[in-house]
Amino acid sequence: KEILEKYHDLFTLQWEGVTGNIRVPSQAEWEQLLTNCSAFLFYGMERFMSHMLLNRLVAMNIPKCRLMILLDLVRSKQSYQRITNSDIHKSCLHIAIEGPTETAMLLSLTGVRSIIANQWYTTLQENAERLEILSENLLSIGRTTGQTVHILRM
Repeated sequence: KEILEKYHDLFTLQWEGVTGNIRVPSQAEWEQLLTNCSAFLFYGMERFMSHMLLNRLVAMNIPKCRLMILLDLVRSKQSYQRITNSDIHKSCLHIAIEGPTETAMLLSLTGVRSIIANQWYTTLQENAERLEILSENLLSIGRTTGQTVHILRM
């Protein structure tokens, strides 16, 4: 919320979505947000794909989405319990498809043009720092995604 307020005047007036942990978006909300966006930010717990229905995502067409930022792969005791309960009902292949590389490939096939994503598990604090760097460089300074990712790698 601090970052949204800090960059409120730079492009964020048109931002819409779900913030906070009051409720989990429905599948219809996920689909609406993905199909109507030019950029998409996911900042949440566990794997991004664990929040989406795989069969619905692969059927989607998202060509308007130029940039997707996935700041996921954060684990807490509660999120680990939720994901464990969810994964019981999935095949090993389905769980493997929810990995970071596979997620990027699937999103690319649906039409997303650029994807910035974590490759391994991290902490909320590290993702907050990444979001600050991304916001500053993309929104404030106006760097390209490539330049910004290079800065993140440093």
